[in-house]
Amino acid sequence: MNFSENFRIALRALTANKMRSALTMLGIIIGVGAVVALMAIGNGATASITGEVQGIGSNLLTIMPGVREAGPQAQTTTAFMYYSDYEVLAANLKNVDYVVPTFQGRATVTQNKESVSVNVNATTPDFAPARAYEVAYGRFLTEADRNSAARAAVLGSQTATDLFGSLNPVGRTIKIDGVIFKVVGVLESKGASGFINEDEIIMVPLETGYEKLFGSTAAVNGKLRLSTVTISASSPEAISDVTVQAERLLRREHRLKPADALDFSILSQSSILSTLTAITTTLTVFLGAIAGISLLVGGIGIMNIMLVSVTERTREIGLRKAVGAKRSVILLQFLVETLVLSLLGGVLGIGLGWGIAALVEAANLIAATVTLDSVLMAFSFSAAVGIFFGLYPAYRASRLRPIEALRYE
Repeated sequence: MNFSENFRIALRALTANKMRSALTMLGIIIGVGAVVALMAIGNGATASITGEVQGIGSNLLTIMPGVREAGPQAQTTTAFMYYSDYEVLAANLKNVDYVVPTFQGRATVTQNKESVSVNVNATTPDFAPARAYEVAYGRFLTEADRNSAARAAVLGSQTATDLFGSLNPVGRTIKIDGVIFKVVGVLESKGASGFINEDEIIMVPLETGYEKLFGSTAAVNGKLRLSTVTISASSPEAISDVTVQAERLLRREHRLKPADALDFSILSQSSILSTLTAITTTLTVFLGAIAGISLLVGGIGIMNIMLVSVTERTREIGLRKAVGAKRSVILLQFLVETLVLSLLGGVLGIGLGWGIAALVEAANLIAATVTLDSVLMAFSFSAAVGIFFGLYPAYRASRLRPIEALRYE
């Protein structure tokens, strides 16, 4: 008996009990659908975060106070960066386009009855070109705003929408922690990526932030603090050289000896991208593994139904053996039947997962990208489940004795 004949017999056996076959496949359909959909969401989130970070620029360095380690034994060193550090870097670094100081704080922003909690960045006019922000309406911060400590604010696109809806915010006023600011500009949308939303942000002049907004929280040891210093190297090739320069200058400023550990972190876009990619990949694999559990449950359901089928068809098996069918033929027949059940469920599950991913994408909840790899993996896994859970029922059928099988009632 060849494979095509076994396939035809398997289809006939399955269609003889349509409802039971459909319910048996349901576990595989849900499992494969969950794997495809969750991996599509994970892949979409990874692509979105990667695009967002790469869109900022590949030649950026971000210096932060303290040292952040990864892993279960991670420790975070508490330290500070000062405005004087920025002045030293800006005066001495070579092969750089911009050096941007920023002090960031969380604040409540109100406009009439609307209120939002966002990150407020007190910074300089170079923040926009260094981080590839474009102005949609109005203007960005200027040196004149810094010199006069003007209460001028530039809104991210999402913040502008949250506070003003469809109105143009330029020229209107908002309150940041109770202090009145005039909106001078709105940024182009950069979109959300994973847990980061670059559009939920407000920029104010650095001096205004120190003098009128953050107060004593922005100073320590009688010196003005910074949250980050962003450095835009003149080219991606200059990143390594600029990193060495910045580390040397800050070591000297912080009076660290060569053997002392750093009390600041210098992160490049590539290192940030690598970390974010590792996190999203781990989440994707984790979600896929959870979905895989439902696939295993579906496999157990298939084995259960196939054992019932073997019992119901004991006399048929005995009759086939009595006319000369070998054990291998009986085993192959039931194995093909299980494979057809699992592969058909796999195909329908791929369609279900694809549909869920399309719905998530259409609802604009998060980017979802169905890849050929995830489809092949889910399909192969469903085939493996069919073979694994179909082996025992098929083996049991092949081991039946013809006389005992023919006597079975």
